[in-house]
Amino acid sequence: MMNPVVHFEMPYRDAERAERFYTSAFGWQTQLLGPEMGHYLLVTTALTDAKPGSPAGSINGGLFPFKPDWPAQYPSVVIGAEDIRAAMQRVTTAGGEVLGDPMEIPGIGKYVSFIDTEGNRNSMMQPAMA
Repeated sequence: MMNPVVHFEMPYRDAERAERFYTSAFGWQTQLLGPEMGHYLLVTTALTDAKPGSPAGSINGGLFPFKPDWPAQYPSVVIGAEDIRAAMQRVTTAGGEVLGDPMEIPGIGKYVSFIDTEGNRNSMMQPAMA
């Protein structure tokens, strides 16, 4: 089974500036989440595939606050995983490095970042049960 890209992320240094840029340049919708969600800037780039006429295969994403003391803060993709623990093992076996334990994002799912064999930081998400 293939694991699709389900989300993208990138850091911001100024949330309001980033929000203005992506809204003005690309028409994205934004929602700045509060401190309980790490001041995450959620972005909607397309309607869901379920709506007639919306672009198939489009993904949405978000921006997170840049923190000078954190490693590997670059644009990345989030890859869907049916079983995050099994996916973490596959990443390790394939030569990657999992960065910590999965964190639970309430109502969304389990999330963990990893470094691939080329030094890219990406993430995995096991969606919460509906």
